[in-house]
Amino acid sequence: MSSKNPIRTAPHFVAEVDEGGLGAVDAVRVSDRKSNLWLDAWRDLRSRWMFWVSAVVIAFIVFVAFFPGVFTDVPPNSNCILSISNEQQAEEFGLPIGTRISDHGPIPGHPLGFTKQGCDVFSRIVHGTSTSLSVGVIVTVLVAFMGIVIGAFAGYFGGWLDSLLMRLGDIFFAIPYILAAVVIMSLFLHDRNIWVISLAIGFFSWPSTARILRSEVLRVRNLDYVMASEAIGLSKVRTMFTHVLPNSIAPVIIISTVGLAGAITAEATLSFLGVGLPNNLFMSWGNDISAAQTSLRTAPFTLIYPSIALSITVLAFIMLGETVRDALDPKARATR
Repeated sequence: MSSKNPIRTAPHFVAEVDEGGLGAVDAVRVSDRKSNLWLDAWRDLRSRWMFWVSAVVIAFIVFVAFFPGVFTDVPPNSNCILSISNEQQAEEFGLPIGTRISDHGPIPGHPLGFTKQGCDVFSRIVHGTSTSLSVGVIVTVLVAFMGIVIGAFAGYFGGWLDSLLMRLGDIFFAIPYILAAVVIMSLFLHDRNIWVISLAIGFFSWPSTARILRSEVLRVRNLDYVMASEAIGLSKVRTMFTHVLPNSIAPVIIISTVGLAGAITAEATLSFLGVGLPNNLFMSWGNDISAAQTSLRTAPFTLIYPSIALSITVLAFIMLGETVRDALDPKARATR
């Protein structure tokens, strides 16, 4: 007796292919702008009044530094006289012969008065802007470069290299950078210029930047996309510069913005202490503040005006750094 075994058909669970378009809930619109850290930060910055105030002030300061002739045509370090001694000077200044110009108050054409040496205060402040800004930018670039290189290699490669570089940073941390800059500037009595003072300040200021970047690199290097790039054969150096650094650089931008203000203050401090830029060759707010000490009682404006210029500049960069820091911090944005 023969019997036939029926063939059992397995149930079919595969859904029919929907040839229509994706639904509105499941689809990702191609036209939507890609959201990322920098785009979100820019959107946040645009809504902050403190960002726009600091940006406008900094833009104005930069314009003054590049184009001082737009604001004054009075020579800052020449044409300085102690008193009116002839008819030509009397006609130029609109004052009678014998009038003392040293520490004189404002007159037409000289809105902020004169220094003890008879130089125009406003002209010296305007021309001193480029000196302070140049030192600040050079120091910031130097500190950022050294901090990024040292912090990136220490954080990414780790091991003995990390220990060596961080111990080196500890040594530099133990040396007050102002004190070190005073010693260095004292060694260059006849060769003081913007580059020397910038190197003196910046060479001892990089450890904080290096430590901050190192901590970010330690966080980023263990992320999946970094490990994947190493798995497909990319070299460690290429992975570091291609994938790790671009995603670790945000804190460096913040600290560099605030650090620029610190560099400007450091230059003014060194000039105030008498070891900065030569007063007869460079217009500097620190030099003006230092020279005004002897006239504090008789002509306090010679101290007040350059101090105000210095304070506004430093405050503008600090405000910019604070707003950028908040904009790059997702937690800070979420609390707004």
